[in-house]
Amino acid sequence: MITDTAFIAATDRVLADIGRALDDALAHSDVDADWNIHEGILEIEGADGGKVIVNRHAPNREIWVAAKSGGYHFRADAGRWKDTRGGTELAAALTGILAAEAGLQVTLPPLEAF
Repeated sequence: MITDTAFIAATDRVLADIGRALDDALAHSDVDADWNIHEGILEIEGADGGKVIVNRHAPNREIWVAAKSGGYHFRADAGRWKDTRGGTELAAALTGILAAEAGLQVTLPPLEAF
């Protein structure tokens, strides 16, 4: 079992990678959105007030995503974060959610798990 410290470090890297991709997407788009990271919670807010929240859930060693379309749980599997229900990788799922809910085209790198 991975330690709390290692889990937090791994998920902090994932959130930072998402943040960099968001910055790049927003720099090349006219979409009005904002984002911030605070204590393991990344919030992305669209101009319409809609939010997508990505956060770590340490007790389950998962990354959770909350959006209008639903709630998603991602667990480390074969070096990637995969949805616990459908197996979709976090990067692919988040790309689709942001396009559908914020009109933002984000190119995410592979989001590696520990």
